[in-house]
Amino acid sequence: MTTGELLTALWNDYIATTPQAERIHRLLAERGEVVRNDHVALRTYGIPGIGIAALARPFEALGWVEQAARYRFTDKKLVARYWQHPDPNLPKVFISELCVHELSAAANIIIDRLVSQLPAGFRERPDLPWAGRPWSVRRAEYESLLLESEYAAWVAAFGFRVNHFTVNVNALTTFPDLLALNAFLLDHGFTLNESGGAIKGNVSERLEQSSTRADSIEVELDGEVVRIPSCYYEFAKRYPLPSGELFHGFVPASADKIFESTDVKRA
Repeated sequence: MTTGELLTALWNDYIATTPQAERIHRLLAERGEVVRNDHVALRTYGIPGIGIAALARPFEALGWVEQAARYRFTDKKLVARYWQHPDPNLPKVFISELCVHELSAAANIIIDRLVSQLPAGFRERPDLPWAGRPWSVRRAEYESLLLESEYAAWVAAFGFRVNHFTVNVNALTTFPDLLALNAFLLDHGFTLNESGGAIKGNVSERLEQSSTRADSIEVELDGEVVRIPSCYYEFAKRYPLPSGELFHGFVPASADKIFESTDVKRA
């Protein structure tokens, strides 16, 4: 598999559950923009064989290199890392995982039941980052996880797939800044994640980010069909460090609010 094939597979799986992303991409293209991706993001449980390291393997095999930064989101019980490719035209890969051991015993029982359904060889799949949901989850289990962790419930419902793509705002030519892009999105009827403000971060932090609210789609939960927020589209504007090089990392306080783009309670 080439880098292009991998990213195409991720994109096709992503837009299947995120129709707004395809619409936004088309609107930008109609303005003459060539959309480049700043990063893609994945979610998982912190369990051996399906954690951050496992999801990173297909990317590492194609040249993505893990960076030194480590991120911790205490309130959401998450940790995260990111990978960067030597080709600057390729997106970074941001992977987070839920610290399952920090959840209640009841939540752990549910997650253990889900993981026990993994078929033989699933952890070694070369397409693990977009392998879909490999388990059956009951609505009561989903709702129980939701009370404790929006993230835990999202992974239970959607399994393994890209949580969001991120437009590289620096590469856009018809918008002077992120504020103008946000206004364009609002004018076209899209809803932005206002948690922490429509724009998270600032120039002094070297990164500004915004995102849409996730589409709600129909998901089958053990025979019941439930509408659940799926994935969202993010937009990132990066600023140079004193060295003149663009900042390539992430700002935890901003990322913490971006995570909430899929929250049911704010949908």
